Amino acid sequence: MISLRTASIAIAASLALAACNSKDDAAADGTVAEGAAVAAVVPPAGKSWSEVASFTPEGGVVEGNPNAPIKLVEYASHTCSHCAEFSVKAAEPLRTKYVESGKVSYELRNQIHDPIDLTFAVLARCAGPEAFHAFAEQGWANLEGMFANVRANEAALQAATQAQGAARFDGIANAAGLYDFFAQRGVSRDQARTCLAKEQTATQIAANSDTQSTELNVAGTPTFFINGSNVGTQTWETLEPMIQRAGAR
Repeated sequence: MISLRTASIAIAASLALAACNSKDDAAADGTVAEGAAVAAVVPPAGKSWSEVASFTPEGGVVEGNPNAPIKLVEYASHTCSHCAEFSVKAAEPLRTKYVESGKVSYELRNQIHDPIDLTFAVLARCAGPEAFHAFAEQGWANLEGMFANVRANEAALQAATQAQGAARFDGIANAAGLYDFFAQRGVSRDQARTCLAKEQTATQIAANSDTQSTELNVAGTPTFFINGSNVGTQTWETLEPMIQRAGAR
């Protein structure tokens, strides 16, 4: 993990690889205690559980039943190709089979790897917690497009990382095409700039990343926790049976 204090932009061609943990380098042994099958929970009137979201004390965003008996947490990076692979495979079945049943809540927390990652993390919070998961998923689906912008604007990106304060994030958002990405999804450039100007948001996200990665042994991304137990780096094919073993079956 690279903190905000020491981060620098790697060459664009290596950014995706530098941001991720090896798929074979799990941070834990992946064992989950078997739990009794849990019952579905009725959502609030007029909503599905996937429409319920909130910020958490740890600085993440939880989607679904906040009192779900099975709590899934993912530490992820917005510039991580393995996180993107997981999202493409897992987002729909995780939401429709597990979150919407009320049995499982799904919290995303940031492990920050580079300045683009941090800038995206700030912008993904601009429209409130209800939009955060969708922005994250669409960002991962568009990861190659973002990397193409980085390659095309590498000089501007390098210059932006040398700036201070809000100007730094403004330059990164411009060079990586993030203003256009979020504008297409309802967050105007003016709204996005206002979000990025609140430097405390970025500072807190980076501090949470540093502290929690150390305290919880989050060695890379994506790293998963089920009911507080670190099960390490997983794919959807290996994670789903763990969720079921915990009781979502």
